[in-house]
Amino acid sequence: MLPLGFVSAIVPDLSLQEVFATAASIGFDCVEVMCWPLGKSTRRYAGVTHINIAELDVNQITELSAKYGVSISSLGYYPNALSPDAAEAEQAVEHIRSLITASSMLGVDRMTTFIGRDWTKSIDDNWPRFLDTWKPIIAHAEDQGVKVGIENCPMLFTADEWPGGKNLAQSPAIWQRMFNDIPSDHFGLNYDPSHLVFQHMDYLAPMQDFADKLFHVHAKDVRIDRAKLNQVGILAHPNLYHSPKLPGMGEVDWGKFFSILTDTGYRGPVCVEVEDRAFESTIEDCRLALQQSHTYLRNFVPKRATT
Repeated sequence: MLPLGFVSAIVPDLSLQEVFATAASIGFDCVEVMCWPLGKSTRRYAGVTHINIAELDVNQITELSAKYGVSISSLGYYPNALSPDAAEAEQAVEHIRSLITASSMLGVDRMTTFIGRDWTKSIDDNWPRFLDTWKPIIAHAEDQGVKVGIENCPMLFTADEWPGGKNLAQSPAIWQRMFNDIPSDHFGLNYDPSHLVFQHMDYLAPMQDFADKLFHVHAKDVRIDRAKLNQVGILAHPNLYHSPKLPGMGEVDWGKFFSILTDTGYRGPVCVEVEDRAFESTIEDCRLALQQSHTYLRNFVPKRATT
């Protein structure tokens, strides 16, 4: 019913062929392929390039996908397109636009990213720049026939991301404002329930409220350490009291989650995003994380029978 995949950032040192082979060997249907521009990034899980679109070979990628029976759910890239560093923001915008074009060329028709934010300014003070930046991007997506799914991660975890975080799209109220101001069938969400859990928000209702805006889904869990939270308080940096976990090892009720998700009519990809520090020391640990996540989620996302 729903294609089950994973985000390729967890296996940064594998080639694209090895990513497809790993997905096929475990039983995944698809992969969200990371497509950062080549270069270094200090952020965890960022800077991963499994498709270098500067050297895009559509035929080769299409052949690999067919060989392993694994599709591409989306081309993923998660920068700060509204960074106060003008050069950083410009590079992000141009690469987002290029990825939208590449998605169209590959027949993927889906690109996933962040809105970005100047974290030193309020939401209202960011808003004019958001509109100036994103209206042309979404117009380009419409021209290319590509849906842009914005992940709802606040990017507000550590001291360098405070006070505002580095992604505007952190709450349903802001999503509604975004979609009201840029109304487009090509502008929606890459929905991750874990980011609402650590903000102490309902992670189920938004799937119904934004059913027509669900373009892509991340399956990531989160554990809140109540003892630490009681010590540092909700105003502390979230990394002091919360930990991303594999699906089934945190606070998301995945039975309820998929019950509501499927009721909305969503039939798009669901991709495991592994950011669990207990499963990232070695490539073997990463593979075990993918295997464990696949085994668990197949309870809710059955694999289509082949004939």
